[in-house]
This record gives sequence, structure tokens and C-alpha cells, in this order.
Amino acid sequence: MLTSAHTSRAAVRSMASLTHAASRASASPAVARTAVAFTPASFSCRRLLSSNSRPVQQFPRLQSLTSTSSKRAFGTTVKMSSATRTETDAFGEIQVPADKYWGAQTQRSLGNFDINQPQDRMPEPVVKAFGILKGAAAEVNMKFGLDPKIGEAIKQAAAEVAEGKLMDHFPLVVWQTGSGTQSNMNSNEVISNRAIEILGGEKGSKKPVHPNDHVNMSASSNDSFPTAMHIAAVLELENTLLPSLRSLRNALQVKVEKFDKIIKIGRTHLQDATPLTLGQEFSGYVAQLDRNIERVETSIPHLRYLAQGGTAVGTGLNTFKGFDEAIAAEVTKLTGTEFKTAPNKFEVLAAHDSIVEASGALNTLACSLFKIAQDIRYLGSGPRCGLGELVLPENEPGSSIMPGKVNPTQCESLTMVCSQVMGNHVAATVGGMNGQFELNVFKPLMIRNLLHSVRILADGMTSFEKNLVHGLEANEPRINSLLHESLMLVTCLNPVIGYDMASKVAKNAHKKGLTLKQSAMELKALSEEDFDKHVRPELMLSPKEKK
Repeated sequence: MLTSAHTSRAAVRSMASLTHAASRASASPAVARTAVAFTPASFSCRRLLSSNSRPVQQFPRLQSLTSTSSKRAFGTTVKMSSATRTETDAFGEIQVPADKYWGAQTQRSLGNFDINQPQDRMPEPVVKAFGILKGAAAEVNMKFGLDPKIGEAIKQAAAEVAEGKLMDHFPLVVWQTGSGTQSNMNSNEVISNRAIEILGGEKGSKKPVHPNDHVNMSASSNDSFPTAMHIAAVLELENTLLPSLRSLRNALQVKVEKFDKIIKIGRTHLQDATPLTLGQEFSGYVAQLDRNIERVETSIPHLRYLAQGGTAVGTGLNTFKGFDEAIAAEVTKLTGTEFKTAPNKFEVLAAHDSIVEASGALNTLACSLFKIAQDIRYLGSGPRCGLGELVLPENEPGSSIMPGKVNPTQCESLTMVCSQVMGNHVAATVGGMNGQFELNVFKPLMIRNLLHSVRILADGMTSFEKNLVHGLEANEPRINSLLHESLMLVTCLNPVIGYDMASKVAKNAHKKGLTLKQSAMELKALSEEDFDKHVRPELMLSPKEKK
């Protein structure tokens, strides 16, 4: 017996099949036309229950989750309408929600690629980048023959997309054609229908603004999507990632200065080593982030080169001389940051090495942040039976069973973020490999992973700084106690009594539970006065001056 979850999925498949069949029938006079009404369930019903689950009616909350009245993505609730209008493309007619600006090709993609909706929708920065690009193209195309009336309407509609006002009308997921063609057409259709509305026309009529002839004029998806990728990547790296990274770096620098006089024992191989200051230890973290800032900044110039003007395979077919340079100049004007036309369009269509490079910079940053968070977590372990050299802020209860327990949750959160970024980079690397001949066909995956890494790193660093670094304190009594218990202070005696004797002093102390001083006296390695003269942690923090 089928559960309602089974029947719901069957109905979804049936509706999608009928809609697709109807659209094909409309294109062929030999096949009888079948009227199929659009329902949001044809693309939005999720598989919330497994095949052996109880009927969804037994779970009222789950039943509400399967509602097709709305979907949520990027902080925007997408409400679906039961009313429809007819749109057409090369495959024929298809029903589209009457209140949405998208058209036939977007609707077909919804039916063909119902994969993890709405969580994996095309990232908002890419959608906004398309708005910037299409507005720039309209401005340039008016100089090459586009009717100014149409061009100005396109610019107005594109500006609304760039400002994020029309996110409800961009429902497609990343998992689609590898060229991003359907997302390019989604933007063409939305801008076309909105421009038609601005001019007083009827949505879906393609008059007076056609999605291909006017919005996509002088362009191909093959050069438009990589251009949007680069615009989105540059803006997010500059405006989201780098500010958070610089802020965390500066917060750690404050700790460097605050901890400058606190001498502690160093550790290598998780074993006691020679002393350093806590400020010196934290200065290493600051230096790591300084290098990461440089790496990210170094990756950005290569992303400033735009593919627009290459069209289908990089030759510039159906464009005009100077179009590519004019587009880059207009995008620069609209964004306030520099973009240039790529000198070789074949490279930027077929390969995305610049995206892989930027993702690699983020991967390196993730490695650095993981090390920093891990160190702080270990140094703050305890409170009584761990290292306990750092006192971490207490933000929330740490256990449902152990009263009073507080955990290093910010460190755990950031290290998980870093792990995800590393995974994103692996997939982006695989994507970068998949440029066959004149076109890379992993574009949506690559930009999605890069932007996801940017966002979670930026948010993770901000959270780490706000909720941990600012409130981080040194446990000086504990630090001092561990420092003077360490046997590795014997290292400073190497130049005085030699390595072999210093080793005997340390081993004897460890075996008999003596202090280094007691052991040195027992072995008559040197006098008490000489021991006190040379074994001074404060003299072990830097190279000695030449005599």
C-alpha cells in the first residue's frame, strides 16, 4: 500500500511529465494538444519521508513542511501562485506562474532539475551580478543600435535585479547545465518581462522586449555566466571576506600587545619545549593572517578580467569591435571597482583557473584559521585538568548532563567551517579540471563553492572575533606554574655545560621527580650561583647579542 508520501511524489512526477509532454505536443501538429495546469508541486515537493515512513498525515509538522505555498531561499520566501500564464520557447508552450517574471526556459529547468530546492538555489551574489551585467550590456548595446526606449527599460529592470528586489523570481538551483545557461536565461526572462511591464506591455508577450534579442543582445550564456561569476567573486571577496579577515587580524594583534610580557613554556610535537611569550605565540597567528590577506588580495586581480564579448566559443561572434572593452568599463562604473576585458576570451570560457586560485587562497586561509582555533582550544583546555593557560569566554552551557560544563564552542564552530571550505575547494578543483575544448561545464558548482566559502569564512571569523577573541584572557598563575615545572629550561645550559651533561640533568630530574636545579646540584653539573645566572626564562626569548 502506498503512503501519502509515495502518492505525493508520484503526483509530482506525473504533473512534471504531463507538463513536459504538453509542451512538446504544442510544438507538433501531429500530436493532440493536452492542456496541463501548472502546480507548484511539480517542482517543489520535497522527499521528507523515506519509502518506509508512516503517512505524512501522522506528522502535522512534516505536513506543513511539504506545503507548496512557499519556499525559502537566501532569506527570501518565494510564494507560488495558482494562476498561470502561457509562455513559449523552442519546445512550445508551457504554463508559468502568472505572478512571476520568469519564462519558459526557467520553468522547464524547474521541472528538469528539482534538486535540493530551495537550499541549493543559485547564490544571491550571482543573481545580483547578472543584474549588473545586463544593465551594463543594455547601456553599451544602445550605442550599437539597441532602441533607447527598450534599453532604458532593460537598465531599470536590471537595476532592480542588482539591488536584490526580484530574488523571488530566481528559483533555479546550482545543479543544472554546467554552462549556467538556464540561469542566464532566467535573468534574461525576468528582466525582459519586468521591462515589458515598465513599458506597459503584457508579461510573456516578449513584446516590445525580447529576452534573447534584446536582453541577451551581443551575448551568449557561455560568456555571460563566467562574467557574472567574476563580478560576484570580486565583490564578495572585497566587501565580505577581506573586512572580516582584517578585523580578526587586528583583534589578535591587540592580544599580541596585551600578552607581550607573559612568558610561557613552548611546545613542539605536543611536548614541552623552550619558553616564549604568549604575545610571541599570538604574533605567529597575526603573521599567518597577514599572509592570507596578501594571498586573497593577490587572487583578486585575475578575477577582474571579464569574459563578456567572447560569446559562444571566444571568437566574439555577433558582437561589435570595442563591445568587450565597453562592457568592462560600464561594469566598473556600476560597481565602483575595476574590471577589464580578458585579453584572451578562449581561456576565460574554457578554463576557470582564476576561480580555482581564489578558492585555493580561501583553502589556505581555512588551514590557518583551523590551526589558530585549534591552538586556542587546547591552550584553554581544562579548567582544572587541562593546559588551562587561556581563559575562554563562557558563552553558553556546554552539556545536557554535566552541570557547569562550558565548551570551546567558537573554536569548534570555526574548525568545522574550515573543514567545509577545504571540501568546497576540492570540488572547485575538480570543476576547474572540467573544461573540455572551448567550454568549462562546471561553472555553477565552482562559483557556488567559492561564494559559500567566502560567506561562511567571513561569518565564522566575525563570530570567532566577537564571541571569543575579544574576551580571551591569559591564566598567568597557571602559565607561570607550568613554565617552572618544565625540564626544557635546561636547554639554556647547553653552551655552559654541554649538551650531554644538560641531557643528564634533565633525565635525572624527570626520573627522580626533582627540579632542574636540584638535579644539577646532585650531579655537580655547575654551582647554584651559575645555575641561577643562566637558567632565566626571560633571557631565552631571543638571540643573544654578539660579544
